Amino acid sequence: MRRYELMLVLRPDASDERIAAIVDRTTRQITTDGGQIIKVAPWGRRRLAYPIDRYREGSYHIVLFEGAAGTIAEIERTLMITEEVMRHLIVRQERPVRAMREDGSEDLDDTDLPSAEDEDDDDGTERIDESESEAAPAAID
Repeated sequence: MRRYELMLVLRPDASDERIAAIVDRTTRQITTDGGQIIKVAPWGRRRLAYPIDRYREGSYHIVLFEGAAGTIAEIERTLMITEEVMRHLIVRQERPVRAMREDGSEDLDDTDLPSAEDEDDDDGTERIDESESEAAPAAID
């Protein structure tokens, strides 16, 4: 199963009970199709970037879940015909790619990259940390 993120933008004039019913119906649909809900996060009312159907605000909800591709099509079909849903977006979440180390253990890819602290200066000059600089407080005043 793959991990997905569903963002719902619901009408701001919808009642809290109706919003809870829509989110509950969506999560039940995911679980009945064999998926698993990871997290449901209500973001609350937020201002939209542009008006949608005369509304300037929307009630945002995020649902993280794992499911199959057939589940996605059914969820989108249901959300398209739901009157209170102004917009929705389902995005597949990429999991970090794991690399095999020489000793056979798994490790994340970015751990092999050097950090800025690991770099050696070949020119022999000393770098000054901004927190140690006396000019920084004077520049603020």
